[in-house]
Amino acid sequence: MNLIRLLFVAILYFYCFSVSAQKITEEKTTEWHHFQKNEFKIDGIQAWYVEPKSPISGNPWVWRAHFPTWHTTMDSILLERGFHIAYINTNNLYGHSSAMMIWDKFYSYLVNEKSFASKVALEGVSRGGLYVYNWAKRNPSKVNCIYAEAPVCDFKSWPGGKGKGKGSENDWKSLFDVYGFQNEEEVLQYRDQPKDNLDALAAFKVPILHVIGLNDSIVPPEENTFVLVNNYIQKGGTATVVPITKGKQELNGHHFDIENPELLADFIYKNSVPVVSPLKSQDFIYPFGNLNNTLYPIQHERKATVAFLGGSITNMKGWRDKVSNYLMDLFPETEFTFINAGIPSLGSLPHAFRLQTDVLDKGPIDLMFIESAVNDQVNGTTEQHQRRALEGIIRHAYIANPTINMVMMAFADEDKVDDYQIGKLPLEVNVHQDLANYYKIPFINLAEEVTKRIVAGEFTWNDDFKDLHPSSFGQEIYFATIKALLQKEFVNQIASKPVSVNLPVPLQKFSYTNGAYLSVNKASIKNGFTINPFWKPNDGVRARSGFVNVPVLTAEIPDANFELSFEGTAVGIAVLAGPDAGIINYSIDGKEYQSIDLFTEWSSGLHLPWYVMLDDNLSKGKHTLKLNVASSHNKQSKGTACRIVHFLINK
Repeated sequence: MNLIRLLFVAILYFYCFSVSAQKITEEKTTEWHHFQKNEFKIDGIQAWYVEPKSPISGNPWVWRAHFPTWHTTMDSILLERGFHIAYINTNNLYGHSSAMMIWDKFYSYLVNEKSFASKVALEGVSRGGLYVYNWAKRNPSKVNCIYAEAPVCDFKSWPGGKGKGKGSENDWKSLFDVYGFQNEEEVLQYRDQPKDNLDALAAFKVPILHVIGLNDSIVPPEENTFVLVNNYIQKGGTATVVPITKGKQELNGHHFDIENPELLADFIYKNSVPVVSPLKSQDFIYPFGNLNNTLYPIQHERKATVAFLGGSITNMKGWRDKVSNYLMDLFPETEFTFINAGIPSLGSLPHAFRLQTDVLDKGPIDLMFIESAVNDQVNGTTEQHQRRALEGIIRHAYIANPTINMVMMAFADEDKVDDYQIGKLPLEVNVHQDLANYYKIPFINLAEEVTKRIVAGEFTWNDDFKDLHPSSFGQEIYFATIKALLQKEFVNQIASKPVSVNLPVPLQKFSYTNGAYLSVNKASIKNGFTINPFWKPNDGVRARSGFVNVPVLTAEIPDANFELSFEGTAVGIAVLAGPDAGIINYSIDGKEYQSIDLFTEWSSGLHLPWYVMLDDNLSKGKHTLKLNVASSHNKQSKGTACRIVHFLINK
């Protein structure tokens, strides 16, 4: 990076990303088209809003991006009807994430301090399209509608001029500096333009209206509006395009007179009034603790590691990626390491025993998100196992790093929604909340939030959220609330020196505080078992990533058996429970044999990683496990296989 670019980035960080206390200058009152205009600065950046003479209840508003004095007739009409008009000067940032952070602050100020409506109509002219769409895609639940005039939807078109448009050489160079592009190949590979990633915006049914000139050679509609609108409609979004065919077409067709501004004002009015106030994300955040310890390495060391421990909802594309991107946008000078420890099907019991291998062995963790409420319910994990596992995770993490911060979450599924609707607190949510409260960890109750929003009529499960694996809509609901927590903890805050935790006495005597994997090579094979060092399915049935080409202690014949000597208060097995999963018999320290059927309701189509606790009430010291394969099997199973990928030991 050359010296000029380094200087530019440094200035950009100082003005746009400072997390010191937010500064708002005193408002200066002027006149704008016979209305009162209030001008001020937020963190040194010019901003203003114009007040209507008779505000509509709920204070609906229009947020202009760039060129706020261009084509103001529609704004005047809306002011007469009771709308506020607002603007903040993020010019020459081309919709970059730095501008989005400024926009977040401006939005928070107007909504929280000035009581503006929580949902806004966005208005983008020309390059303003870069701003309104980039912010709307990051905050779809906060947008009523989008109105755009000849909007830039792909900066390869403008200012790049890589198609039929004229482009702007100076702006193209400036954009390179803002985005940090090293060459044009990076631009071509960039996938977060207004025209891209419109799934969430479409899922929230945000209507858009574009007014264009068909002969615009500055921002050609073929490379901008038509591409975005086509992508949006394919995602299920609602879009209207109004070509201007009357009057002057100036500046190579980019400037034109607006026909029927009253009708365009109607579009914003009808999508904004009456003002509907959705429930607040903050209402579902339980601030039992804070994240100050994480803020310190972010601000002072410029390095931080964030881990995500969960199941398929954590692993899938969605909230986790959005949280990672938000943190990088919020702290661009910090080098983040993100650990995706989400594995489909796994809940608190597996998490407790894989924590060391999948998370802690990767280095000191500064922040860890934890969720297991959905899979604990689906997998039928007992309350005792949940409490011992989750407490074990918390204590294990604190022992590894006494200054770690954690966030506990409970995601939604249909059973939890049903429980809440009959006034019952779901068991898994209660366990998460109890432990978060006891260990002073922030807790986000997303199961409660989804239910209450459904009851409030904001959306439905079937049409919008759709599944316990959330749709794009549901992922945005999750992210919005997690973002609200991160904003509260990180934005405009100054970190103090990290404070090490003083662990309280455990709630569970036998919590899995020292849970870990024990290699299958430790087994003493007596008959029928072998160790396949690179196991993979040979029956055409799939297996989970991370559980293929790994050592597996396997047997497929009855009476196969082994012994295991171990030390600890708990012992279990992680098996690959596929279509031929059998029944095992086991005994610990010579006690009576017990049986467990390894075949699950999912085994027919998957070699499922299935974690089985054999005993977790053992005395400290040495123990012996004896295990054999039964001759009988589940009537739905095709065989008597036992495939062990890990032993589970709580030392």
